[in-house]
Formats: sequence, structure tokens, C-alpha cells
Amino acid sequence: MHKTIRPKEIIRLRQRRLAAVTLTLLLTGTATLGYWWYTTKDWAATDDAFVTGHQITLKAQTEGTIVEILAENTQQVRHGQVLVRLDGVRAQLGLEQAQAELGETVRHIEKLTAGIETLRRRIESRQAALSQVSHDLQRYLSAYRDGAASEQQVQNAKDKIRELDAAIKEAEAEKSGIEAEVQGVGIDRHPSVEKAKSKLRQAFLEYRRSNIAAPASGFVAKRRAQIGDMVKPGTPLLTIVPLDDLWIEANFLENQIADIRPGQSAEIRIDAYGDQIVYHGRVQGINPGTGSSFALLPTDNATGNFIHIAERVPVRIGLNPQELRKNPLQPGLSTLTRIKISEAGDALLASHIDIAGEAYRTGIYKHELDDAEQLIQKIVASNRFDE
Repeated sequence: MHKTIRPKEIIRLRQRRLAAVTLTLLLTGTATLGYWWYTTKDWAATDDAFVTGHQITLKAQTEGTIVEILAENTQQVRHGQVLVRLDGVRAQLGLEQAQAELGETVRHIEKLTAGIETLRRRIESRQAALSQVSHDLQRYLSAYRDGAASEQQVQNAKDKIRELDAAIKEAEAEKSGIEAEVQGVGIDRHPSVEKAKSKLRQAFLEYRRSNIAAPASGFVAKRRAQIGDMVKPGTPLLTIVPLDDLWIEANFLENQIADIRPGQSAEIRIDAYGDQIVYHGRVQGINPGTGSSFALLPTDNATGNFIHIAERVPVRIGLNPQELRKNPLQPGLSTLTRIKISEAGDALLASHIDIAGEAYRTGIYKHELDDAEQLIQKIVASNRFDE
């Protein structure tokens, strides 16, 4: 027996189904929109964000040939660790020459100082001779009036007096010149000695810096140094990246930047890890200019044709140190970053960047000249005549 199909009932059934589907779509859309609004209304997000950090370029500070490389890419190095050695032959020759010049200078000043005493005694001797000749002249003059002395004897005595007087003045002038050069300051502080000391210090630095040490701890990357390379001061050798001091550089559109402030919290998802790991950070500062204003070729909008393009402002976000140690990152990784703009934060121009870390200062060059000063004292002492 066939069931009678009524068109009106079919239409009502179809309308009910259509209404149910429509209601379901509306409810789903409303829920999705509500969830999106609830989870994003307090946040400013961007996918134009990357992990970045310090890249400390190790450069040669003296001339030489690379004879040993003590670190390779991916290896961790410590502050003060020697990473590259140069042959140092040129530096050693320069140091030996500087030592010889310092010793020679000290001996020269000592000789000049001793010459002052020699001239003083010479002046005293000639003054005594002058006194004797003066007395003789008086006797000759008395005897000449009595006819007991000749005119030639009187004239010879006068000539001898003029000769001795000139010799005394010459010796006194020579003595004054030497005194002006060497007296008033000790040999250790004499300008010529100080000049020789400075040259020795420079040569000592050249010799000492043939062993090139790491100015900071980190991981080696971008090694360019090769055995046998002839390098000069300023030649890049390798790069050190401290992976314990990284941050996020997030570029936000200019219409997003109004509510971003230093001190606001942030969430960072790394593309390499997806949603598995969420890093937490805090805004450290906002760059004082858009990226295009610091470009190698800045844009010039003072032309006839202009297209408005939303600029991007770099925002620096510090990472949580504990999270970074637990899950290390590498500079250059792409991220999805969002900042909680509902938080008040600090003043727009405030900065929370901490520059007390190792990447901002190094102490490996502080005591480089300690041994040089001991060497200088030894050379000066060994070349003094009174030692």
C-alpha cells in the first residue's frame, strides 16, 4: 500500500530543516565571533615578529697569520677563552725593538745626567785657571811698570783670560742646555723615556693580542677564519651569539601601536614549535621610528605619485629567562606575537632594557698591560748607571 505524499507537508519539513540549519549556523557564528572577540579584543597581534639577540663579531686586533683555530660553529665558548691564535712573529720583533729602544733611551738620559757633573767640574777647573792667570796678570802689570816684565807677557796673560772666560761661558751654556733637557723630572718620568715606554706598551699589546680571546660567552657562528689566512686589524673572524640574552622584535602596524606601552605583557608562539610552547614576555620599549625611516634607502614621499602604505613600528619584547633556559631559541626564528593592550603599562617613551649583562661590557682587556709595566720597570732599572 503506497503512502500518499502531500506537497504542503514536504514544504513544511524542508522549512523546518532549513531553519534548524540556519539557526545552527547563526549560533556557531555567534559563538565563534564571541570567542574571537573575548580572546582578541584585549590584544594586539602580529606575525611580523622574530627572535633576535646580540651578534658579537670577533675581529683581529693585530696583523699576523692564523696558525690555530680553537672553536667551531655551534660550539659554546666562555668569556676570555682563546679562540684564534696568530703567529705573532712580527709582534715579537716589534716588542724586542721597543725594549731595546727603551733601554737605549734610559742610557742616553743617564749619560746626559752624568755629563752635567762633568761640565760642572770642567767649569770649576777653568775658573781656577782663570783666577791663577788673573793673579799672574796683576804681577805682570806691576813688574811691567818696573821694567821687570815684557809687554808680550802682559798681552799673553790677557789673551789667556779671554780664552778661559769664553771656555767657561761655553761650558756653562752646554751645562744649562743639558739641565733643561734632563733636570726637573726623574728619569722614569722623562718625556723621552715616557715616549719609549708608550712605544713598548703598544708593541706589547700587539704581541699579547696575537691570542684572540672571546669578549663574551656564547655560541660560535659564522666562522670565517681559516688556517693560513693573513689578517689585519679589523678583519672579522667569527661571530659569538649569547643565547641566554635574546628578545623579540615585533613589527606592528602603525594603527596598532597607539595602545602598546612598555611594561605590558606578551605571549609568543614560535613557528618551529607551533602551539606546543608559549613563551611569555614583557614589552621593553618601542623603537623611536618606523622601520622604513632607518632603511638603507629611506622612502621619499615628496613626489608626484604617492600610495599610502601602513608603516610598521618595531617593538622590543623581553623573554622570560627561565622559559628561555628551559627551551632555548635561536635568533631569526619567526614568531606569532601578541601584546595585552588592556594593561596600563608605563609611559610611551619608557624603556625597560637592562644593559647590565655581559653582552654590553667585557673585562678581558683590563689587565693586558700589567705584565708590560713590570717589563718596563725591569728594563729601566737594568739600564741605570747607579744600579
